[in-house]
Amino acid sequence: MTTKGFIRVAAASPITNVADIKFNLNNINNCIDNALDQGSKLIVFPELCITSYTCADLFAQQLLLNKAVEGVEDVCEYSKGKDILIAVGASLTYNNCLYNCAYIIFKGKVLGIVPKSYIPNYTEFYEKRWFTEGLGIINKKVDLFFQKEIPFGTNLIFTCGEFKFGFEVCEDLWVTIPPSSYLSLMGANIIGNLSASNEIVSKADYRKDLIKSQSARCISSYIYASSGVFESTTDLVFSGDLLIGENGNLLKHNDRFQRQNEVITSIVDVNKLNSERLRNVSFRDSVKLIPFEPLQINFEFESVDYKNFDRYIDKHPFVPSNKDQRNIRCKEIFNIQTSALAKRITHTGLKKTVVGISGGLDSTLALLVMIKTFRMLNIPSENIITVTMPGFGTTDRTYNNAVSLCKDLGTELREINIVPACLQHFKDINHDVEKHDVTYENVQARERTQILMDIANKEGGLLIGTGDLSELALGWCTYNGDHMSMYGVNCSIPKTLVRYLVKYVAETEVSKEVSDILIDILDTPVSPELLPKDKSGKIAQKTEDIVGPYELHDFFLYNFIRQGAEPDKILFLAKEAFKDDYDSVTIEKWFETFIKRFFTQQFKRSAIPDGPKVGTISLSPRGDFRMPSDASYNLWK
Repeated sequence: MTTKGFIRVAAASPITNVADIKFNLNNINNCIDNALDQGSKLIVFPELCITSYTCADLFAQQLLLNKAVEGVEDVCEYSKGKDILIAVGASLTYNNCLYNCAYIIFKGKVLGIVPKSYIPNYTEFYEKRWFTEGLGIINKKVDLFFQKEIPFGTNLIFTCGEFKFGFEVCEDLWVTIPPSSYLSLMGANIIGNLSASNEIVSKADYRKDLIKSQSARCISSYIYASSGVFESTTDLVFSGDLLIGENGNLLKHNDRFQRQNEVITSIVDVNKLNSERLRNVSFRDSVKLIPFEPLQINFEFESVDYKNFDRYIDKHPFVPSNKDQRNIRCKEIFNIQTSALAKRITHTGLKKTVVGISGGLDSTLALLVMIKTFRMLNIPSENIITVTMPGFGTTDRTYNNAVSLCKDLGTELREINIVPACLQHFKDINHDVEKHDVTYENVQARERTQILMDIANKEGGLLIGTGDLSELALGWCTYNGDHMSMYGVNCSIPKTLVRYLVKYVAETEVSKEVSDILIDILDTPVSPELLPKDKSGKIAQKTEDIVGPYELHDFFLYNFIRQGAEPDKILFLAKEAFKDDYDSVTIEKWFETFIKRFFTQQFKRSAIPDGPKVGTISLSPRGDFRMPSDASYNLWK
């Protein structure tokens, strides 16, 4: 099976008549066909949907209980030749007790039966009048009239390769330690919940929160299906709530209170979940708490083709697409950056900082962080020493923006032209000034860093680094040049997010004059300006022409580090996300660049200064990422 860990799952709420099993089965079968047509490999139905949930004292009628089991047989018959795992709800009589169960059916056979562990008997619920809790039932076998020796218990894991399914029933999700917590620790990465949850004001929001929270806690997918509006309304109303979650996110949900059969589907990413579990040491340690061994029930899909790939792939995973959420994220990041810098300043007892200002995005962001930090500490902005250091490639646009920004923000501005010093250095090392190679570029970067370091020493200040996460990932910095500082405030912020942080400040926190400068900086091409400008005086050296688009590299970085995804999967996701922006050849070209640079430039990341982690990815050798500087990238080609 080569689906890169993707599988389509479904949640269904069929039309039901209370105690009308034949009618209910017809609608259950229609939902199965609907899910199959969409390419689903799992369908989860509501609890007790074969009879309906609200039969009340009719559950004491032997006729209803017998017909319910016959209904399970009918679903088995209907499932023959159908390549889909079915979780359907019905009662089971076992050892003179009645259980509310999930029957797990595949191709004409009941693979296993999972009893509801917890039976609610409070407020509007009165289930213990009819049902017995299944808590503690493990490794049992039951016989039905059409099939013998069926596994019965709360420890069943239904396994097809990397796809491992576990099931719980309604109230089980609401308890202190849901059975799905144990099922996840036993390996289940897809959890189904067969439910009948009535509606009262705000309960739907709470259900969503529960499902998102449990899927995050279990690092799993969670498929929830609840009974619909055709249940009895003697005292309660049900809405047919359908939800599909994945590791804290809600992938799909329906519009409740529908009056027809309803099926929702979504593609879930099991590889991503498994990778996250491997990374999460606390999850692994929790495995020691499992009170019993799982019973693995193996089966095999004919294929796991999910048909149309309609899973949303965020092309900018570091940047929220919703503006309000993005502004909240930006505010939070600024609070982290400024708090980090404030701690370093108060710890050192220094009252001054130094930063090189180029008129580019990264140095602008660092300066904005410094301004906000100094205001927080009640230190005058004049104590921020900003240094602009024009060189061979500095353009009027970046120079003027740098000077204007520093003046408008009230910093102490110094200008030091590095051209004479660089020319002298070229002479000292016998380098031809007309040879515009890496030495030509790095001499300028190191000269600037030397100036900044020495000013910091002379003034008793802290040199603030400006490099961002994307540059670190690509090694797009000069070793012991812009690579070095005394504290780096941008070190875990990717380039795609830097842009929005600057934009956020321009829109919310500064004067019109400063905002206009920031907007122009945002419109300026990203460049180190280390090569001479063109004949018209404009930037000749554009970073993204050399190393590739930062939006692609940030996408590669997120999926490579955060998801641990293999190259073919990263390329698949990139081609899906950017299908309207880049062709396949372009994406493959820049991915090859990313992998090569990421591995060969690790030695720079092994020696970076301190700086705060602000998001889920950091490449600090002291924090999140430890990699040998001489690792081969051949496997990832």
